[in-house]
Amino acid sequence: MRSMKFIGAGHGRTEIDMRRDFDRKIVLEDGAEYYGYGFGDTEVQSVCEIVFNTSMVGYQEIISDPSYTNQTVVMTYPLIGNYGIADEDFESRTPTIGGLVVREYNDNPSNFRYTKTLSEILEENHIPGISGVDTRRITRSIRDLGSRRVIITSADTPTEEALRIIAASPVPHDAVPKVSCRKKWYSRTSNHKFNVVAVDCGIKLNIVRSLNARGCNVTVVPWNTASSEIEKMKPDGIFLSNGPGDPEDVTPVIELVRELRGRYPIFGICLGHQMISLAYGARTYKLKFGHRGGNHPVKNLETGKLEITSQNHSYAVDEESLAGTGLEVTHINLLDGTVEGVESKKDRVFSVQYHPESAPGPQDSTYLFDKFINMMKENADA
Repeated sequence: MRSMKFIGAGHGRTEIDMRRDFDRKIVLEDGAEYYGYGFGDTEVQSVCEIVFNTSMVGYQEIISDPSYTNQTVVMTYPLIGNYGIADEDFESRTPTIGGLVVREYNDNPSNFRYTKTLSEILEENHIPGISGVDTRRITRSIRDLGSRRVIITSADTPTEEALRIIAASPVPHDAVPKVSCRKKWYSRTSNHKFNVVAVDCGIKLNIVRSLNARGCNVTVVPWNTASSEIEKMKPDGIFLSNGPGDPEDVTPVIELVRELRGRYPIFGICLGHQMISLAYGARTYKLKFGHRGGNHPVKNLETGKLEITSQNHSYAVDEESLAGTGLEVTHINLLDGTVEGVESKKDRVFSVQYHPESAPGPQDSTYLFDKFINMMKENADA
C-alpha cells in the first residue's frame, strides 16, 4: 500500500508521510482504523477490548499482568521498548495480554539487565504489537467514547472484513480460568510467622513477594479451590488476588468468601475487592474506560491522607449498593469519586481496588500488607 497513514476513519483523516509502507493496522468496532508497523507476533490476528495505560515506565510488568488478558493496551507514554526485558521483572510466568499499541517502539535496548527485547517476548507468546500510530488520538477516543472492541490485523485486510471478524468474535467470560494456576504452588520464606493461602485469579508475582517479605509462607491455589480444601491447609489468613474480566463470572470465589468470612482474616486486591463486595451483597458495574496507570490519587477516609496509586481495572463497586451489607467504604478515588476500598471490621475482611504491591507504580500503599499482618496477629491472639 502507499506510504500514507490514515487516522481515525469517520473522525477526520490525517496524512503523514512515512519512510516505509505500513504493514499492520488496528480497526475499532466503530470503523475507525489506524495504520502502523508490526512488532512482536506479526502474523497473529487479535480481537480484544482496547484500553489505555498512562504509566511512564513498567511496560514489562504491564504486558505480564494477567489482569490484561483479552485486552489490547495503548501506552500513552510515547517511547516503549528502550530498556528491554529483564528476567526478574515479570509479573506472571506467561504473558497473556491481547496486544500492545505504542507510538514509538525501540528495538535496541540500553540496559545491562536486559535479556530479550520487548518484540522478542511478545513474539514468543504470540502477542501482536503495533507502533507508529497516533496514541494520543486513540486515547482521546477511548476517553470520549469508551472502551470498545478492536482487531490488530494486516494492513491489507479490508475494513469490512475486519468489522465482520470483530462482530463474529464472542466476548470471553473465561478469563480467570485461563490465567489461574492449574494446581497449587508454594512460595516459602525463612523464619516465617504466618501461613497465607492466596486464591489465584491471575495473581501478580509482586503480591507474593510482598507477603514473603513480611514473613508469610504463601500457598497459591487455583481459583475454584473449595473452602474445605483451604481449611485443611490451616491458613492464618486468606488473600484474594487481582485478575481479568467481569467479577460476576467468578462465582466460586464469591461463594468462598461467603463461606469463610468471619473465620479467617481476608485481604482482597482489585478483582478480589470486587468479589468481596459481591459476596456481601453489593453490586459492581463496568466503567466507561476504566482506571489504568501509576498516578491515580486515592483518599484514605480513615486517615485523611492522599495516596498515589497504581491501578488497572474495568469494573467498580456501586457505592449505593453497599448500604446494609456490613461493609464500610475506606478509600475513594479523587478523580471520579468511585469506591477504592471497603472493610468489615467485625469479620476482619478488607479490600482495595488499586494495587498496593505496585509493579509498576508508586509504593504509597504498601502499609496495607502490614495491616493484613496485624489482622492475622490479632486473630491468632483472640
